[in-house]
Amino acid sequence: MNVEHEVKLLIDEIKRLGSPGPDGKVAVTFGVLFNDDKCANIFEALVGTLRAAKRKKIISYDGELLLQGVHDNVPITLLKEEF
Repeated sequence: MNVEHEVKLLIDEIKRLGSPGPDGKVAVTFGVLFNDDKCANIFEALVGTLRAAKRKKIISYDGELLLQGVHDNVPITLLKEEF
């Protein structure tokens, strides 16, 4: 799959599953994103798509690599709604 296309899909899924924080930016935890059935069907490699989006400054989260279970409560914040 095309990375740009997957990042656009990721933006849509973060907006669907997340909620605005005090700063007005939409955020969702990694666990919610990872365990969502729709996301599981869309993304072959969710962690890789997250890393690509982070490199392009579209999202932010603490750390380099997110792992299921260990990082379920890590918030992923949407910085830009367009790619």
